[in-house]
Amino acid sequence: MQTELSKTLGVEHAVFGFTPFPAVAAAISRAGGFGVLGAVRYTAPDELKRDLDWIEAHVDGKPYGLDVVMPAKKVEGVTEADVEAMIPEGHRQFVKDTLAKYGVPELAEGEASGWRITGWMEQVARNQLDVAFDYPIRLLANALGSPPADVVARAHERNVLVAALAGSARHAVKHQEGGIDIVVAQGYEAGGHTGDIASMVLTPEVVDAVDPLPVLAAGGIGSGQQVAAALALGAQGVWLGSIWLTTTEAELPSPKLIEKLLAAGSGDTVRSRALTGKPARQLRTEWTDAWDSADGPGTLPMPLQGLLVADAVSRIQKYEVEPLLGTPVGQIVGRMTSERSVQAVFDDLTRGFEKAVDRINRIAGRSGQ
Repeated sequence: MQTELSKTLGVEHAVFGFTPFPAVAAAISRAGGFGVLGAVRYTAPDELKRDLDWIEAHVDGKPYGLDVVMPAKKVEGVTEADVEAMIPEGHRQFVKDTLAKYGVPELAEGEASGWRITGWMEQVARNQLDVAFDYPIRLLANALGSPPADVVARAHERNVLVAALAGSARHAVKHQEGGIDIVVAQGYEAGGHTGDIASMVLTPEVVDAVDPLPVLAAGGIGSGQQVAAALALGAQGVWLGSIWLTTTEAELPSPKLIEKLLAAGSGDTVRSRALTGKPARQLRTEWTDAWDSADGPGTLPMPLQGLLVADAVSRIQKYEVEPLLGTPVGQIVGRMTSERSVQAVFDDLTRGFEKAVDRINRIAGRSGQ
């Protein structure tokens, strides 16, 4: 599963794996793919340094990258306290009432939330980059589109390629104009923040729009046949995220959450603003239903919503309150029916890819050539 881009980066398979878990990122790279560590949960630079040290020690010299979340435009002088103060009291009360309805216990006194999305704030991301650029990362991806121009320049000075996610051809062209190197065309089926256009339509549109920039296809991809389809549509690789959540190397906080993922079908997700304030595909739960209900107060814009629900999400996860328990995940969750190692996922991807290529060759009358 090699392409020009994978050869440039020195990886065996053009499979880019996004994950918040260092052990998964390292395993993806060791398996011949390209592991990309999500940095949004690292609010302290020392925590990111610790995990990048770990990856360096466990990646066997293979390349890897980092994914941050930062806006293209810089906002000066805004602190987390300033943002917190913007949250209406009515929304805080709605969170309290919803948790009380399901009997969710409080965190222990002095226990901090383990799920703070301060990583959405630009200065936090810049602090992450100050750490990351001391490591031999080969790729910097930004989940909110093109990073600021000075960040792109800083990456290029270090021979680090820059990728940006796009949900439309129009967005992809803006990324190209911003000097990025790789566009990730993320379809409607994807987990987390995603747009309205399905991968089968989006991928070739983006490929044509930004030619000759390499494009990675994302959204609803979890088999080798789908990898082959993405390459047939003009992509130079695939960007996979959800499929790694049920790998044995992942560190999901809740056994019940893993059970829910393994039992879920492809129709059991929903695009909701309940988690961050932007539409994000996730498991449908009574928590998402409450926020999406006409009886609720409505969600707040990013980053207010993420700060508002941070403690609540931590409590729901810690106490495994099943009706409310969820996570960002794509429609590919319907194929995630057992816990497997990262290597086993790659073995399945390569077998499926070979079968798909053989099938097309037979259709084209080139079998055995």
